[in-house]
Amino acid sequence: MPGRGIVISGLGIGQIFAWGSSYYLPAVLAKPIVDDTGWPLAWVIGGLSIGLLVAGLVSPWMGRTIGRRGGRPVLMASTVLLAAGLCVLALADSISVYLAAWVVIGIGMGAGLYDPAFASLGRLYGEAARSAITSLTLFGGFASTICWPLSAFLVIHFGWRGTCFAYAAFNLAVLLPLYAVTLPREAERALPRAVTVTARKEARESGVRQTRLLFIVLATAITLSAMISTLLSVHLLTILQSRGVGLTAAVALGALVGPSQVGARTIEFLIARYHHPIWTKLASTLLVAFGVAALWASLPFLAVPLIFYGAGIGLESIARGTLPLVLFAGPGYAATMGRLARPSLIAQAAAPSIGAALLSVYGVNGTVATLAVAAAVSFGLACGIYVTLEMGRH
Repeated sequence: MPGRGIVISGLGIGQIFAWGSSYYLPAVLAKPIVDDTGWPLAWVIGGLSIGLLVAGLVSPWMGRTIGRRGGRPVLMASTVLLAAGLCVLALADSISVYLAAWVVIGIGMGAGLYDPAFASLGRLYGEAARSAITSLTLFGGFASTICWPLSAFLVIHFGWRGTCFAYAAFNLAVLLPLYAVTLPREAERALPRAVTVTARKEARESGVRQTRLLFIVLATAITLSAMISTLLSVHLLTILQSRGVGLTAAVALGALVGPSQVGARTIEFLIARYHHPIWTKLASTLLVAFGVAALWASLPFLAVPLIFYGAGIGLESIARGTLPLVLFAGPGYAATMGRLARPSLIAQAAAPSIGAALLSVYGVNGTVATLAVAAAVSFGLACGIYVTLEMGRH
């Protein structure tokens, strides 16, 4: 069986390019596609929303499959699916074919982004997977840093279609064998109901009562966080420019979010052994709430709210993997991750359109105020989980 460091490194490299060849792709390719084809920008960007929606719909099935067979076959399949979708994207001669390509890419995203990777680590290492999940998010934090410049370089030299072919080839020639070599083969497990009963028994023995209400609260908190981060990632420049910031300065300010994510994850990696994952969740939701509220209040130093917000969403990526690992410990963790992923991915799919609607109806101030309220609710839900855990200890 490959060592822990090899497994994490293989998954980490895979995460960088899985995100880069799917979620982060339209940020660079959208304009070249519109310029070349004349397709409406809204539809070109909408391809990603379709992909996220499909990823959300297939996530529970992916989680159950990982629970039964391990992460290796699912993650290997994700590279083939992403490659196939990218090839269809490169060959698309109509908007309908383009959108169909995103359906295939979406299945690949549902099989290959954070949640399946977290589920794979949870199945491999059980509750000891916490540090591995944190390490994996450090890799993932560099996806846009590496892939946006790479995509821009490829577009300049090979066009947007050539870029899609290049990422497809990379998925097949590099990521597929990488997963095959670095991820261990695991024995198939017979799951369903027996696993649910076992998982609940283990949860009770550790003092944590696994209930449907707790799952719903956690899923709601994760979904709100996902919606806020996606909406802001799409509309952040518009919001900053409404504060009187020029485009160049807005881009520079927006660039603070990425390093803030990595910085917060690095700190979490160093101190995670000293605290329960609920504190990571509390910190992430509080930082996001403070950052969005400060953005709404139009503080004179816009860098401050963006740094807090970036740190918060950086920690959220860790909390969405590590908190369920404790709350829903046992063989059912992978399936639980798949179920938790569905509403958050669907919310991410809808977030750009929701943001556009809010901006058109309520303007920038009303939109940011709405996000601040949503962030406050998310923090309140995290507090509810904390109270439940404390009650379970007594």
